[in-house]
Amino acid sequence: MATLIHMPEVSANTPSAVIVAWTKKEGEKVSVGDCLAEIETDKAIIEFAADNEGVLGKILIEAGSDVKVGTPIAVLLNHDEKNIDVNALLSEVPSIAPDAAGDTSQSPVMSDSVNQDLPVVSSSSRIFASPLARRLAKQNDIDLSTVKGTGPNGRVVKNDIQRVLETNRMAPTMRNVAIPDHEVYTDIPHSSMRKAIARRMLESKNTIPHFYVKVDCRMDALLALRANVNQHAERKISVNDLLTKIVAYALHQYPQVNVSWSDEGLRQYHHSDIAIAVSTDRGLITPIVKSAEQKSVSAISQEISDLATRAREGKLQPSEYQGGTFTISNLGMFGIQEFSAIINPPQAAILAVGATEDRVIVEDKQMVIASMMSVTLSVDHRAIDGSVAAEWLMQLKKLIENPLRALI
Repeated sequence: MATLIHMPEVSANTPSAVIVAWTKKEGEKVSVGDCLAEIETDKAIIEFAADNEGVLGKILIEAGSDVKVGTPIAVLLNHDEKNIDVNALLSEVPSIAPDAAGDTSQSPVMSDSVNQDLPVVSSSSRIFASPLARRLAKQNDIDLSTVKGTGPNGRVVKNDIQRVLETNRMAPTMRNVAIPDHEVYTDIPHSSMRKAIARRMLESKNTIPHFYVKVDCRMDALLALRANVNQHAERKISVNDLLTKIVAYALHQYPQVNVSWSDEGLRQYHHSDIAIAVSTDRGLITPIVKSAEQKSVSAISQEISDLATRAREGKLQPSEYQGGTFTISNLGMFGIQEFSAIINPPQAAILAVGATEDRVIVEDKQMVIASMMSVTLSVDHRAIDGSVAAEWLMQLKKLIENPLRALI
C-alpha cells in the first residue's frame, strides 16, 4: 500500500528545512537506509535516509523548497503497486486537509514531474480549486484556468488567488514608475543558515546586555614559539591554533568566565569547549573543539582544520556545532585591526581577534617596534561583572605574551 514520506525533524527545535536535492528519482527502487534526499538545516546539509523499502512513486515537493516538519514530501509504493491516488492519500493527513473555509494551510507544492506509469487521479476538463478560492475568484472576475495552483495536485487555493490580486493591484503602479538603470538589483533568497544567523543575532542583541573590554597583546614571544614549533612539527601550527589552546587554558584557570546565564541560575562549565567561527558560502558556523584545555596544540590544529573543511562542505553533525562554552572569532587574516563580536547565546562571552601588525610602542621609555594584536572581549553583563571580565582579559594577555605557561 502506498504511504506518504514526511519531512523529518533533522535538527532539534527546527520547524522547517530546505530540500536541496532529490537523490532518488520517481520509479526508482528504495531500500532501507538509502539516501532519498539531501536536506539543509540552518547549519548543515543532512542525508535523509529511507526507513522502509519500496519504489519512489511520486515526489510531492520540488528541490529548493523550504518545507515544514511533518509535511508530506513524497509517496512510497510497494514493489507491486502501479497506480496511486495522491488526493486520497493527502486527504488522510489532518495538517493539509481542507479546513472549514475550504482552503489548505500547509499544502505541498507538487513537482511538475509525473511518472507516466503512475497516473494521478485528475481531469483536464476540471479545474481543482478549494471552495474559498473559487469564491474569491468569482468575486474578483478571475479566470481559474489562468491561475497556477500550488495546492495538492496543482489545486488552486486561497493564497494563489491572493497572489493574482496583489499582482493585478501592483501592475498599474509599476507601469507608471520608471526604474533608473542604477537601481536594478537581484533578490537572493535566504538560505536556512542565513535565516538562523539573523534570528540568533537579533535574539542576542535584543536580550543580552553586551559590554566590551579590549587589550593590546605583544605577539613576539608567541610568534617566535610558533616558528620554532613549525620547524619540527609534521603539521604547521597557526596563530589561531595557539590562541585556542591559550583561551581554553585561561577559561579552565578562571572558570568565572566559562559560564552561561539562565533565569534559574548561572551554569559554570567544567571544560573549555571552544567554538571557532568559520565562514562558509552559506553563512557563519561555529564548530566546537571540545575540552580544548586537555588537548595538545597539534591535536587542536588537526581538529580545527577537519571541522572547518567539513563545515564548508555542509557535512558537520549537529553535535559538532551545537553547544560550546566560549567562541573565538578571528578576522586578523583579513587585515582587520579590531572589532567587537556579537555573543553566541547561550554563551556569555566571545573573543574578537584582530590582525598581528608591527606597531611603535614605548618600552623602558624608549620607542621600539613590536608585533601587536588587539583582542576585544564581548561579555554578557548578566553573567559576568566588569571586573571579572577585565581580570580574565589581563590574564589572557599575560598568557599570550608568555605562551609557554599555557602549554606545559
